Amino acid sequence: MNQPEDIVNKLSELGYRLTPQRIMILSAIENSNDHISAEEIYAQVMAKYPHVNISTVYRTLELLKRLDLVTETDLGGGRVRYHPAEKGHHHHLVCQECGIIIDLDESLLTSLKDALLREHKFIADLRHLAIFGRCVNCSK
Repeated sequence: MNQPEDIVNKLSELGYRLTPQRIMILSAIENSNDHISAEEIYAQVMAKYPHVNISTVYRTLELLKRLDLVTETDLGGGRVRYHPAEKGHHHHLVCQECGIIIDLDESLLTSLKDALLREHKFIADLRHLAIFGRCVNCSK
């Protein structure tokens, strides 16, 4: 199994136990080519470790979020999805009609972030953002 070394090392340094369940949860997140839901993580871990409880997945995800090791994004469909923080910040345009997700470069939001600071004295946390709307094909 390919272990997510950076996150494992960080958890170990901070004194958190590295149980087999946690390592499998971390591996599911790291090895995902896309954002992954808690339910998808649970299904992968269950296939290898049938005694795991979904609450273990949720508790681990909460810990990883609190430590800024994963980002959480609502991409619609009633589920939040997770992504390793070290894989970088990026944003998404989500079509509410067909469900297509288009990646959006972070540099496009720089002027928004600057404007929020300048005009509202607000420091926006735009690490992982989903913007909902309709794609051109569905707007026809």
